[in-house]
Amino acid sequence: MTVWRRVEQVMGMPISIALRGRHAGDVVGETAWAVVLHELREVDRVFSTYRPDSHVSRLGRGEITLGDCPPEVAEVLGLGEAARLESAGAFDVRRRDAGGRVLLDPSGVVKGWAVQRASAALDRLEDTDYCLSAGGDLVCRVVDPDVPDWQIGIEDPRDPARLVARIPVRRGAVATSGLQHRGGHIVDARTGAVPSGVASVTVVADDLTWADIDATAAFAQGSGALDWLQTRPRRSGVVVREDGTAEVFATA
Repeated sequence: MTVWRRVEQVMGMPISIALRGRHAGDVVGETAWAVVLHELREVDRVFSTYRPDSHVSRLGRGEITLGDCPPEVAEVLGLGEAARLESAGAFDVRRRDAGGRVLLDPSGVVKGWAVQRASAALDRLEDTDYCLSAGGDLVCRVVDPDVPDWQIGIEDPRDPARLVARIPVRRGAVATSGLQHRGGHIVDARTGAVPSGVASVTVVADDLTWADIDATAAFAQGSGALDWLQTRPRRSGVVVREDGTAEVFATA
């Protein structure tokens, strides 16, 4: 089956699409892809911590209030607070810089939430499978029972040319957190320290919002990542330890 693929840089990362089926490469499929990109660019305009004029940047500096922001900002901050509570504080959208100032950084929520939200445009494509990827985190759908699942490769954090697992996904999301591509950008919010004992965490869930949050929250807990993930309902995935050991998990 022919697969139509495109990739664009949005939100500081590659956003790619693979379509197969009825609307792969036709004007309806291309229009849905354009809608996805437009929605992600709008999210970047509101939430980017790198744009001084974004709502989140201005909110963090105290120039505006939450009531001055689009309602999506309150939604994302609410998800961040839920994640903080459920991870016992390991995940937090507020962090301290080297000078002790509290910074607002909802990036750990925004990517998965935004891509899951944008994928609604692809859900409306009849008889069409899709795999939407944002920097390696994915939302997938297969509609034809006779068509095989998407096969998602999980790279070895110590050797990106090698895979530690291949995960079949029919409908759902996959998110991976680790330090191999962006350095020490994930910390345990309780201590401010970069986690140790774990090299990467991959979570498979029904939607990318919580797959991404859980992967990041688990990674932030270092050697405790697997124990915490085993308390999360309807999750599966792979935890790769610093020594290269890969441990597969699945919960009811």
